[in-house]
Amino acid sequence: MPELPEVEVSRLGLLPHLVNEPVLDCVVRRADLRLPMPQDLAARLVGHRLSAIVRRGKYLLFHWPGANGWLMLHLGMSGSLRLVPPGTPAGKHDHVDLCFPATVLRLKDPRRFGLALWIEGEHPEQHPLLQSLGVEPLSATFTADELAALLARRKTPIKPLLMNARLIVGVGNIYAAESLFRAHISPLRLAADLRIEEIRKLAAAIQETLQEAIAAGGSSVRDYVHSDGGAGSFQLRCAVYDRAGLPCLQCGAPIRQVRQAGRSSFYCPHCQT
Repeated sequence: MPELPEVEVSRLGLLPHLVNEPVLDCVVRRADLRLPMPQDLAARLVGHRLSAIVRRGKYLLFHWPGANGWLMLHLGMSGSLRLVPPGTPAGKHDHVDLCFPATVLRLKDPRRFGLALWIEGEHPEQHPLLQSLGVEPLSATFTADELAALLARRKTPIKPLLMNARLIVGVGNIYAAESLFRAHISPLRLAADLRIEEIRKLAAAIQETLQEAIAAGGSSVRDYVHSDGGAGSFQLRCAVYDRAGLPCLQCGAPIRQVRQAGRSSFYCPHCQT
C-alpha cells in the first residue's frame, strides 16, 4: 500500500505540471471504487484551474477554488497516479483521467480500493475521513513530547501503534520496522514501557526514515510507481524489512520475523531490545 513517502513523492511530481492549469476534460471509466465517485465530477471541474495539491496522511487533496471545492484521492492498496501524454490509450485498470492542456493525470487502481471524492467548500479537514487522522510525523507538532503523550499508558506493542493512523499518519509497515531498528527498539516492546530517551530516539528515527524514503522516491514493493512511471528505491536499502533469516547489517545476527496485528514484523533480536 502506498504510504506517506509514496504519496508525498506523487504530490511533488505532480505540482510543477498541474498547478495553475485548467481542466479540459474529465473521463471516468469506472466509478465503483471503494466509495462511489461523484457522477457530476466533469461538470464541476472542466474549465477551472487547479490551484494547489496538498497531502493529509495518505490522502491527496486537489483544490479548485473556481469550483468551490476539493477532489480528495486515496490510492488504496495498489493505486498510482501517472502523467501521460494526451491521447495515450487507457489500460484495463485506468479508471479516471483529468485532462490538462499538456498532460493527462491518470488514476490506475487494479484492486479498486482507492477513492475519489468531492469535498464542497474551503475546509476539507472537516471531512469525516480526515477528522479522524492523527498527527503528521513530518510536521513541527510531531515532537518527542507529543509522541510520549500518544504512547502513555498504552499496554500495546509499539509497532502496531506506530501504524495506527488515528495516532500517527502514514507510517506503514516498512517505515515502522526501519524506524524501530534505527532507534534500537524491539517491535515487541509495550509502548507504555518505553523510556523518554527511547521515545526521543524513536521520534527522530521516524522523521529520518520518512525523509530518506521521500528522497529515494518511496518504496516500490508491488504496484507503486511515480507520476513519470519510475520506481522508488528505498526498499533496496532496508536494514530489517523483508530480510528474515539474513544477517543483521550491524551485528550479523539473523533477522527475525513475527506476526503482529496481522502484519509481518522484522527485527534484529540483538540490536533491538
